[in-house]
Amino acid sequence: MKKAPFFAEIIQDFPKADAWWVTAEDGVRIRVAAWRPEAAEPAKGTVLLFPGRTEYIEKYAPTAGDFAKAGLATLAIDWRGQGIADRLLDNRLIGHVDKFMDFQHDVQAALKAARNLDLPEPYFLHGHSMGGCIGLRALHEGLPVKAASFSGPMWGILISAPLRPVAWSIGWLSRLTGFSGKLAPNTSLTPYVLEGDFADNTLTRDRTMWDLMAAQLNAQPDLSLGGPSINWLYEALSEMRTLSQMPSPSQPCLTYLGDNERIVDPQRIKDRMAAWPNGALKIVTNSEHEVLMEDEERRTQFAADIAAHYLAAVADSTAEAAE
Repeated sequence: MKKAPFFAEIIQDFPKADAWWVTAEDGVRIRVAAWRPEAAEPAKGTVLLFPGRTEYIEKYAPTAGDFAKAGLATLAIDWRGQGIADRLLDNRLIGHVDKFMDFQHDVQAALKAARNLDLPEPYFLHGHSMGGCIGLRALHEGLPVKAASFSGPMWGILISAPLRPVAWSIGWLSRLTGFSGKLAPNTSLTPYVLEGDFADNTLTRDRTMWDLMAAQLNAQPDLSLGGPSINWLYEALSEMRTLSQMPSPSQPCLTYLGDNERIVDPQRIKDRMAAWPNGALKIVTNSEHEVLMEDEERRTQFAADIAAHYLAAVADSTAEAAE
């Protein structure tokens, strides 16, 4: 693996990581980054961190730092089509994927990288938003993790009832007319944090984190991503519908949902977690979509709780094996 850039200058005082280029089996180049605990004792495992749409590795330096305090390493991913991984359209500001299952190539490439880097097992999964959709599919595909956690997972998208059939129709027709790579209706090429108003934003209640996200994109414009392509939307809707018809995986799962969630469908999350064996759902009060980007006190506690969830799953598994 070859070293890749890690933009340490945009993460303030949060822990720095080493980054590498890795190539998926279909030839698409993605970026991964690894954080390791600084303590003298060996790490207790590794979190495979699956970011959401528009996100990038550096954004999760605070989360990785919190996991490190609990003795866990972290491997985060720049998915194809975002961060500084290969962009798939000439207009790099449009988020695009050909097939949603293509993200599983990225998962496998990241898993291989974790092993090549000797990141310690057991492995765990945290998926945010789109990463939660990719992560749920990865669990069904056999991702070797002991436990999973999610925040605002994209198991459904909030689209008004009248517009939902329109979204399906436009997506299907775009493939016949050659417009599948065009920007989805009612979206913008400008990243949300650069044009949105903090006062009523759908991501975070914490002004410090909001300002940091905007500053990161201003400092490194290549990380910027606007709205999705029509094809991305069609593929996402198709994948979420397929996953909704599948049973919940066997791994213990802890999911966080902001009480003012306005991006993904809260009911889909509640339904999924109600049917997940060894699953728990925590509703976070006074919170938006990105619970791990809320104020420092809360996001630190969330990461500690997630780490405790992971390690409890390992302890339970060890106890069962000993019986």
